[in-house]
Amino acid sequence: MAEVATVLAFHAHPDDEALLTGGTLARLAAEGHRVIVVVASDGVMGAATGPDGRMRLDELRAAASVLGVARVVHLGYADSGHGPILFPDPPDRPRFARAPEDEAAARLAGLLRDEHVDLLLSYDAHGGYGHHDHVKVHRVGALAAEMTGARVLQATMPREPLVRLFSLLRFLRLPVRHETVGYSSRAEITHRIDVRRFARQKRAALAAHRSQVYGRGRTGAVFRILVGLPAPVFGLLLGREWFIDPAVSPASGVHDDLLRKAGQEPA
Repeated sequence: MAEVATVLAFHAHPDDEALLTGGTLARLAAEGHRVIVVVASDGVMGAATGPDGRMRLDELRAAASVLGVARVVHLGYADSGHGPILFPDPPDRPRFARAPEDEAAARLAGLLRDEHVDLLLSYDAHGGYGHHDHVKVHRVGALAAEMTGARVLQATMPREPLVRLFSLLRFLRLPVRHETVGYSSRAEITHRIDVRRFARQKRAALAAHRSQVYGRGRTGAVFRILVGLPAPVFGLLLGREWFIDPAVSPASGVHDDLLRKAGQEPA
């Protein structure tokens, strides 16, 4: 096995860690690496002291335990919501989209230094589908990496298989959004991680976010379908995860080891 590393996955909200990187985090933990999850926002629109104030973070900790994550950290911000940022800040913390980037990056950089992080996982430049908080995760992650010299890989999805996924959702008569927004072309992707062996863990981590699974609207409907799938089918749909290494050319090939840099021989 390669030398033990510390990997920090920086996400926008609770549940993003399971959807975008759950299999990768489970794989890294199973290989003996120290895995940390940091969320910028607690996923709550109101005050953190309200009735639902701690629920999403508690769900995140449950999901993280399923994946083998060693530590969970909330960076201290509130959810910014979808669409125009019309809601005022809660009384106890600012919304992430309104937080000064240098302040948020300094908080993240402090964690990177304290934990001696070898690899930071962030988001692509589009923030996936363009949510305010996701785009800001990309910018804050890039700035924190610059402050510390940490190596960063950007979580993304190839647009091409997403077209097939949205077709399936439409077949199931579920309205879908974001299908033409953001993400990355296959030509930009430098790492494709096979996580089918960890499909059960990824599905269980997603199911741990009960407020989303049993919530109303499109998100709840999609989550219920995903967690209800048999593990082999879930693995077929969500058994690969993708990343971009902004420091290397995609021409170097697509790799299946996040901890090995392009052109580096296996340990």
